[in-house]
Amino acid sequence: MRSSLPGGQVSPPTLDTVGLVDQSLGNTGTSSPAPAMEEGPADPWALPQLKDTGQSWKELSVAGRVRRVLLGFLKACGLLGSLYLFVCSLDILSSAFQLLGSKVAGDIFKDNVVLSNPVAGLVIGVLVTVLVQSSSTSSSIVVSMVASSLLHVRESVPIIMGVNVGTSITSTLVSMAQSGDRDEFRRAFGGSAVHGIFNWLTVLILLPLETAVAPLERLSELALQAVSLQPGTQAPDILKVLTQPLTHLIVQLDADAIANSATQNATNSSLIKHWCGAREPTSPGNSSDCGTATSGPCPETNGSITREQLPCHHLFSGTALSDLAVGLILLAGSLLVLCSCLVLIVKLLNSVLRGRIAQAVRTVINADFPFPFGWLSGYLAILVGAGMTFVLQSSSVFTSAIVPLMGVGVISLERAYPLLLGSNIGTTTTALLAALASPPKMLSSALQVAFIHFFFNVAGILLWYVVPVLRLPIPLAKHFGDLTARYRWVAVAYLLLSFLLLPLATFGLSLAGPAVLAGVAGPVAALLLLVALINVLQRRRPAWLPRALRSWAWLPRWLRSLEPWDRLVGRCCPCRACNPLPAAAKEAHCYENPEVLASQRL
Repeated sequence: MRSSLPGGQVSPPTLDTVGLVDQSLGNTGTSSPAPAMEEGPADPWALPQLKDTGQSWKELSVAGRVRRVLLGFLKACGLLGSLYLFVCSLDILSSAFQLLGSKVAGDIFKDNVVLSNPVAGLVIGVLVTVLVQSSSTSSSIVVSMVASSLLHVRESVPIIMGVNVGTSITSTLVSMAQSGDRDEFRRAFGGSAVHGIFNWLTVLILLPLETAVAPLERLSELALQAVSLQPGTQAPDILKVLTQPLTHLIVQLDADAIANSATQNATNSSLIKHWCGAREPTSPGNSSDCGTATSGPCPETNGSITREQLPCHHLFSGTALSDLAVGLILLAGSLLVLCSCLVLIVKLLNSVLRGRIAQAVRTVINADFPFPFGWLSGYLAILVGAGMTFVLQSSSVFTSAIVPLMGVGVISLERAYPLLLGSNIGTTTTALLAALASPPKMLSSALQVAFIHFFFNVAGILLWYVVPVLRLPIPLAKHFGDLTARYRWVAVAYLLLSFLLLPLATFGLSLAGPAVLAGVAGPVAALLLLVALINVLQRRRPAWLPRALRSWAWLPRWLRSLEPWDRLVGRCCPCRACNPLPAAAKEAHCYENPEVLASQRL
């Protein structure tokens, strides 16, 4: 590291020169610029080195050791407390979306003419799940409609696919909290995107296949005939047992109101639960003051015996506010707590996961079985993801907990991918157990819908995981992560387009009829496929293309590059979260240029 290149000569970069630079950089373990120059151009997706900059345990005094143990205990308590509040905020967020969009969701499901179109059914499933922020709620609506003969099983299959796609929006929202750091945001958004990309790719294959030959419907019928199940009790919800003491003090909702709105049994009453039980029968004529403040029913009268209903005890039990106002209040509060908890969790993880602890945790999570059984590691991760989701009874909570761990560099994208696939399987087993708790008249319908959901996710794993070459969601998610790390506003555009604007546009076209939908969506889809094919040929086989199509240089710059759009967004949103830092861009340019590397003094 003492030698330097001649100051007056700048030779063109050669393998020896670049190798000398790499060797010199590798020998400087204590300098700060070296790791950045070594990691940047090599692999931006490589897990970062979480080094411990503090003193070792042996170098500490007794007071220092006591202080470190106490700080570690406080950090662990803070991490568990932040995680608990994070899960509770997700529950309140789901309640807020249900208050804001449940009536709209019920009105959407009532249009049976639109539901007969598979594409419209798909986007309705996406929109409803985005509105209510709960795949379980959306699935229960479908089960109720099928059991009430308002919806055929074949028409419910695209809706279940849309429900599976819509549930991935939660992890995408969680990843936005790590947009402050470029590398963390790359890994976190890539981890959230791989889940959505997997669901969309599975839909693109199975939706046309289901429309043609209905394999999922047939498989669910065979599975329903093969098993002989009786109505049972609801499986214990461990996560709800932990969170309900806090969330029930804030708000409680009527679980049957949304399903009733879809099955045409809805009333104009509020979704907020006002009555939570009944008191023992009292003597005749002893009435209580009810219904005035809470607009609820009066005590139930059965002949000469009156059962007095007991009011609920939460913040909005006696409010005169509308569901919309309460939903907006809960939405603002839950998002504030959610983002605060995420920032605190990330900070605590960065503080705790250092040195040997980080290496041990990373090694355990990302470890593979020894050769020749290394391929079993991914399938074990699928089982772990399914088991954890089954224990938590919520796929959104599990995936939202995985994303921050990916951002701080504890879990790699290759290992998070099977964990997320297992989460999809775990949430279907939860639906199967929930179906067993259905009334006898709804048992077969609920089980068949749950089987369809299960076989859809299993088919997706067979398509996009079993064969390593076909694990396309991983490179696509890395591409999205790199793109959003450079242009952070792309994450917001992806969120709005994938889960709101495109489904709304498709739903609007479906209202005009199948011919209009096919006439607009068909050419657009064909154009996108053609552009994708030309891009692949430009990189792999440019000689196969005409000279004019070997590059997009003849197009206007705003059609072939995001730079003009980035400048436009920069003018409208002059903040660090939307724009890349000039210094970071300059450093990246220097690190990627071998001539600059070779000409610098080491």
